[in-house]
Parts: sequence; C-alpha cells; structure tokens
Amino acid sequence: MAKRKLERFAENATFTHFFQPSWDDMQAGFALRGCWLQGFFHNHHPIIIELGCGKGEYTVGLAEKYPENNYIGLDKKGARMWRGAKTSKENSLPNVAFVRVQVQNLGEVFGPDEVDEIWITFPEPQPNSPRIKKRFTSPQFIDRYRKILKPCGIIHLKTDNDVFYDYSLEMIRESGHELLYSTDDLYDHVEDEEVKDVIPVKTHYEKMWLEKGLKIKYLRFKLCSI
Repeated sequence: MAKRKLERFAENATFTHFFQPSWDDMQAGFALRGCWLQGFFHNHHPIIIELGCGKGEYTVGLAEKYPENNYIGLDKKGARMWRGAKTSKENSLPNVAFVRVQVQNLGEVFGPDEVDEIWITFPEPQPNSPRIKKRFTSPQFIDRYRKILKPCGIIHLKTDNDVFYDYSLEMIRESGHELLYSTDDLYDHVEDEEVKDVIPVKTHYEKMWLEKGLKIKYLRFKLCSI
C-alpha cells in the first residue's frame, strides 16, 4: 500500500493539471490565484469547484457532461485524487484541474469572485459537538466561500447523513441564505426537473451508500448579501 501511494504521488507530480502548493507557496502568492481562467483554462467559462473531491469522480463526470464549464477538484488526500487526475488526463479533458490543499486554505487558491459554484459531496459529517465548526456548511466555512464566490454563486450539498443535512438546512434558515432546492431522498425525485443535472453523476461513496439502502440528501442555496 505504501509503495502504491508513493507511485501515485510521483505520478501526480507529472500531471500539468495537478497542483500541490506548499504553505510557503500560498503565503508568497499562489500563481493561479485570481487568474485561473487566463493562466490555466484559457477561456471565459464558469469555474465550478468540488470540495473534498476524493477520487474525483464527480469533478471528472461533470467535466465530461458539461464541457462548457471548468471544474476543479480539491482535497487533502493526494493518493485518492490521483485517480481523477489520471482519468481526466487519459480522457484529454481540458476543463479539469485538481488542487491538493486543505479546504481551510481556499482563499489562498482562489481570488475574490473567481468561483461560480461550489459542490460539497459527501463530506465528513463531524458528528461531535466540539467539531461542528469543522462542518463544511458551518458559518466558519461559509465565510471562506463568500470570499471566493461570485455574488450569485451557488453552493450544492450531497450527503447521506441526516444530522449533517438537517444542520445545513437550519444554518441556511438562521443565516438568511436563499434555499433554492432541497430533498431528503434524491432518488425518489429522479423525474424532477430541478435535479436532472444532479442525478447522472455518482461518487464512489454515493454508490456505496445507495447499495446499502441509504437515502441521499441534496440541497442547493445562495448566500445572503451582507
């Protein structure tokens, strides 16, 4: 296992669409921050990021389905991300990038108003009370998203966890954000026009949860103006 990880880390370093900025790099100013369109994608298409992208199935799947958008997957686990980076290279997808980084450091990777949408796919639910602030929909993380999202930017959440889903709905209500859509059983609404773009792509974990009979929750919302 250790050898395989080392091999994947080495291959990640050869991918031109895989970035691993160090803390020093970010403090000095990550080269693509604020200029992803000009400096990497070379187009003017929307930028959509996936937080905690894991193996990158969602990032790659969306990029294949919607070539008119740019997709960037972010995670701290390089060995997992290798799969998405390799697949996107093999499939010659020009609208995909990956960044190995802690989500807490989003502001060092993207500039103000640079991101159009954020996908949060099956994040760690952080069930214990002392760790609530580490939930990806906590006010602390929402503040980070606000710094990089465009004013009308959208945040999507997919989860199998009831507590995380209910917490996110409550956070949206209490903070005055605009809830655009929500369902506690996504696959009971496959004919719903509101989720036609959400259904086709499934992550590794989503497939696992579905096989176990768990219900998938989904919501999307816009941040309120300050």
